[in-house]
Amino acid sequence: MTRAALEGVELYYEVAGTGPRLLLISGTGGDLRAPPRVSEGPLSKRFEIAAYDQRGLGQSSVPPGPYSMADYADDAAGLLDVLAWENALVMGISFGGMVAQELALRHQRRVRRLVLACTSSGGDGGASYPLHELGDLPEDDKIARHLEVADTRYDAAWRDANPEEWKSLASLLRDRAAIGSDEPGRADGAARQLDARRRHDTWGRLDQISCPTFVCGGVYDGIAPPANAEQLASAIPAATLQLFEGGHLFLLQDRTAWPAITGFLSA
Repeated sequence: MTRAALEGVELYYEVAGTGPRLLLISGTGGDLRAPPRVSEGPLSKRFEIAAYDQRGLGQSSVPPGPYSMADYADDAAGLLDVLAWENALVMGISFGGMVAQELALRHQRRVRRLVLACTSSGGDGGASYPLHELGDLPEDDKIARHLEVADTRYDAAWRDANPEEWKSLASLLRDRAAIGSDEPGRADGAARQLDARRRHDTWGRLDQISCPTFVCGGVYDGIAPPANAEQLASAIPAATLQLFEGGHLFLLQDRTAWPAITGFLSA
């Protein structure tokens, strides 16, 4: 396994593909063992991608908490140091988009172009759905609620009309949540990530992000609603906005999303 030894944490990471250098920052509960693999995604055909398990998650270490968004951003910058990448294109998805905002604020020279996907600024710009409030629900109820807010079309009427698709989505989410869940410290690491997510707020500093930025999301996203994406794009001076047909998983739902993102990153 490939690990980056940083101050206070070891990050598991993978590098795949060829082309311009791209740092990919994953979302809540992200684990590189979950499909699709970095080497199998559409970006690996155009870019050299570095992806990693964030502190407390996946195959990375679980340092004592609490964790701050600054910690996560500094981890990302530390990984760039280990890779000897002076700077990189950066794409952050969901929670990873929150980390990417902090990275672009704390380490501006390291970020050449920035993609913020299905994410929020927090504060007056709007917070993402409080996933930490789902923690005490029974597992089936937690999964159902997560799916309902991930795509606002998945209401009771839709579930009744599409029982097999609903069952498949629930099974996918359940399988992803199970990866590594019994490993020592993983529950603590996940809880610390949700706590940092709850406290995320870059709203008053977004005007300091100077790199070209592409803000994108799904029109049916209830976790990071379109209004949050619009606020992000309005506050970042060099930002453009595009919304796609889908929810929080719009990258899998709208086939035009990846070409738009790769086009921006390649400009």
